[in-house]
Amino acid sequence: MCGIAGYIDSENKPSKKILKAMTDRIAHRGPDAEGFFLDDMAALGHRRLSIIDLSTGDQPMYNEKKDIVIIYNGEVYNFQELREELKDKYKFKTKSDTEVLIHGYEEWGHKLTSKLRGMFAFAIWDMKKQELYCARDGWGIKPFYYYKNGKTFMFASEIKAFLDHPKFKKEFNEEILSAYLCFNSTPTEETFFKGVKRLEPGYQLIYKDNKIKIEKFFELEFKEEDRDINEIVKDISKAMKDSVKYHEIADVEVGSFLSSGIDSSYLVSLSRPDKTYTVGYDDPKYDEIGYAKDLTSKLGIHNKSKKITKEEYMKAFPSIMYHMDEPLADPSAIALYFVAQIASKDVKVVMSGEGADELFGGYNTYREEIDQAWYMKIPYPIRHLASNIAGIIPDVRGFNFVWRRGQKLEDYNIGLGRVFRDKEAMKIVKCKNQLYTKDIVSPFYETYKNNSNVVKRQVIDFYFWLVRDFLHAVDRNTMMFGLEARTPYLDLEVYDVARKMPTSAKINKETTKPALRMAAKEVIPNESYKKKKLGFPVPLREWIREDDLYNDIKEKFNSKVASKYFDVKKINKLLEDHKNKRKDCYKKVWTIYTFIVWYNQFFEEV
Repeated sequence: MCGIAGYIDSENKPSKKILKAMTDRIAHRGPDAEGFFLDDMAALGHRRLSIIDLSTGDQPMYNEKKDIVIIYNGEVYNFQELREELKDKYKFKTKSDTEVLIHGYEEWGHKLTSKLRGMFAFAIWDMKKQELYCARDGWGIKPFYYYKNGKTFMFASEIKAFLDHPKFKKEFNEEILSAYLCFNSTPTEETFFKGVKRLEPGYQLIYKDNKIKIEKFFELEFKEEDRDINEIVKDISKAMKDSVKYHEIADVEVGSFLSSGIDSSYLVSLSRPDKTYTVGYDDPKYDEIGYAKDLTSKLGIHNKSKKITKEEYMKAFPSIMYHMDEPLADPSAIALYFVAQIASKDVKVVMSGEGADELFGGYNTYREEIDQAWYMKIPYPIRHLASNIAGIIPDVRGFNFVWRRGQKLEDYNIGLGRVFRDKEAMKIVKCKNQLYTKDIVSPFYETYKNNSNVVKRQVIDFYFWLVRDFLHAVDRNTMMFGLEARTPYLDLEVYDVARKMPTSAKINKETTKPALRMAAKEVIPNESYKKKKLGFPVPLREWIREDDLYNDIKEKFNSKVASKYFDVKKINKLLEDHKNKRKDCYKKVWTIYTFIVWYNQFFEEV
């Protein structure tokens, strides 16, 4: 696990001073070592967090002829099997997965990515071809950004690395502000930095002759098969044991995050790491520590926990937003900072439970297909008329139900992160030419138009909730402390089982992800396997009503930044409505507040 940054300049010979400044900016991702490669066109920089092959795995790394060089962030868990395929043809000098990638490129070229099982973002400079080959894993676990200005092309693990390049023009991209308010994160390939794009999960990029070529090598594919649930449970058990075994491969100790729910409890029960980490709050409604302590006590392993105070949470918030690169309004993203902080004092690697809900059907919204079947018997024209009327009255519980169920799924569902509806967001935002959420998600609905509504929900939540929210937050919060996070649910073998499951194995009248719960029950020694989802809860609803945080938000809502981008009267009304309990607006308030705090880190003096 590392940080990478570099650039290609076909006009001016690259500068080590610039390259070092770029990598220094993301030194937190790799505190153990640094390395650089420069020739007449290319500059590749690397910050290393040593996990595998501690003594000889430094980067950049070269092939035998030293005409191909790689920098790489991630872990390829099947590197030992790939090494066996390659060893008769190529001479290996290290025991690292990095060297397997570079010889794999020599052998398979741009088809290399189809061979890899793991998480990765890499850049390979082929000196003979004068070609840069980059890729990001199909799950989107590892980040990769790029930017082009004239004949200079730059890339990095984090956007902030570009700030130190003289060819980078830092400009705010206001066209996605409304979409951010709706999704609670940046939902597009475009970022809030004009011209900076993220390489999407499962894509590779080839840069040659001053041209960018993007290719897809992986896409989620669901093919539901009608099978006996007991057979499915056996397959889940086998795949999860295998995945955990692979994710334990390291030359350093591996610990685990642990909440009170099934996902992390299953991982911990399978791997039984010596060290686990949990955070909670004084309010028992939001505290998961007791459940975690019960599980680890029964397993005979250690658990280190921390209760987060409001003061700690808010003090850390601006720094966390800087590390996120873009505003992320999920309150649990901040909780991840604290659990990563305590884990980093003991270990360099942790396992985490992201991906289980999206693959196995863990969200309650998926059960709407069952729970609300009675309402769907009403003829669509009647439901649609009622929906249009209800749409005039936003954010009232009963009206929200009527609004949703009178629309086609693709007309309203943008995933679990939704905060604002488009109309409301566009009335609040002063900027013109804003993107509509439907235009952002419609290509995904088109691709999966022949799948069930449950699968469509899974896909949307995968790309717009898991990738852009959870995985982004996990990567930034762990790497902030030089800590590697691994996600065993996001594994090709686990995915191959999950993608074939029928709807009945994902949801039923009683619960979500029944098949996964049955598999987990076999190894979890307490009742975490049947516990309802909490998902890193945070008591923000209550905190915002308390004077200190309320006053801070009010000050931000009346700042120059707020008046520049928002209708100040409308956003203050949201805050007052929440403070006085007229409406529960804390998510909307927090999303706007998050943006302002983030903006101050990059575009305004605090």
